Amino acid sequence: MEKVIEGRVWTLGRDVDTDQIISGKYLTVIDPNELKKHVFEIALPEFAASSRPGDILIAGENFGSGSSREHAPQAMRAAGVGAIVADSFARIFFRNAINLGLLAIEARGVREIFEQGQTARIDLAAGRISNVTTGRGLNFPPIPAHLMGLLEAGGLVEKVRQELEARRAVAAAGGAPR
Repeated sequence: MEKVIEGRVWTLGRDVDTDQIISGKYLTVIDPNELKKHVFEIALPEFAASSRPGDILIAGENFGSGSSREHAPQAMRAAGVGAIVADSFARIFFRNAINLGLLAIEARGVREIFEQGQTARIDLAAGRISNVTTGRGLNFPPIPAHLMGLLEAGGLVEKVRQELEARRAVAAAGGAPR
């Protein structure tokens, strides 16, 4: 994962729930490429057709509230969302996003410093998000190492897969399994 992420901003308000991210009528869809066609149909109808890989979502409080479906972060990741930065997240959404390899950053006050279409720059090492267009910025708490490990691996399933492969390689080479 890049330590500096820069992308075009899409803004959302507060209390964006998972139904606004991906409608419940798509819960039987398992293909991420199909899900991305319908992401934000309700909250940002132009998003699916106009977004570009690396775009950054900036939202208010309680992003991802509602049901705890994994389809919401899965659809955003498939659409190429580079990061979601919100004033706060619903806890289960936050964990689902990280588990699926989608960067979610909580930064109080972030919604106040961005407008749609501006450019955001996220420096993970410095713990800072900046509005490239206006020069305004703010700091956010560092992402804990164990969560960065999941994000860098591409999510929880991929992290476990990598760890199993490493253990198998050690065992195949005659080493003691851990």
